[in-house]
Amino acid sequence: MDKPIDRIERETMLLGRYMHLLTPRVEWRLDRSAYILLSRIQVEGPMSIGQLSEAFGLDASTLNRQTAAMLRAGVVERIPDPDGGIARKFAITDEGERRLDNDRTRNLAGLAKVLADWTPEEAEQLAASLSRLNLSIERLDGRPWPRD
Repeated sequence: MDKPIDRIERETMLLGRYMHLLTPRVEWRLDRSAYILLSRIQVEGPMSIGQLSEAFGLDASTLNRQTAAMLRAGVVERIPDPDGGIARKFAITDEGERRLDNDRTRNLAGLAKVLADWTPEEAEQLAASLSRLNLSIERLDGRPWPRD
C-alpha cells in the first residue's frame, strides 16, 4: 500500500499534467511561465528583474528570456521605477491583463466542470489542503506568494 507521501507526489505530478487539459488549446493562450509571472506582477505591481529573481528563485538570464518573450507578446512593458530607483520595471499591459483574465476565466471554468459533482464542503476542503500545502512549501523555500 502506498504511503500518503507517495500518493501526494503522484497526485501533484498528475495535477500539473491535467491542469493544462482543463482548458481548450488556443494560439493566444499564455504559456505557463508568462501566466505565473503576470499573476505575480498583477498582485505586486511593477517588478524589476532583480525582484522577479528574488520572488521566484530564478536566475536573471532565465527571466530575461521569459520577459523578452512577454515584451514581444505585448503583455508587459518596461517602465521607469515608480519609486525612483535605477532599474526599469516590468508592468502588465492592458493586453496582458486581458489575456491573463481570459486564461484565468478558462481555468476556473475547467475547474468548475471537474468539481461539478463535489459538495461545497468537499471543494472547500480541497482548497484548504492545497493552500496549506503551498504555504508549507513557501515557508521552507522562503519565498511566500502574496495573498490577501
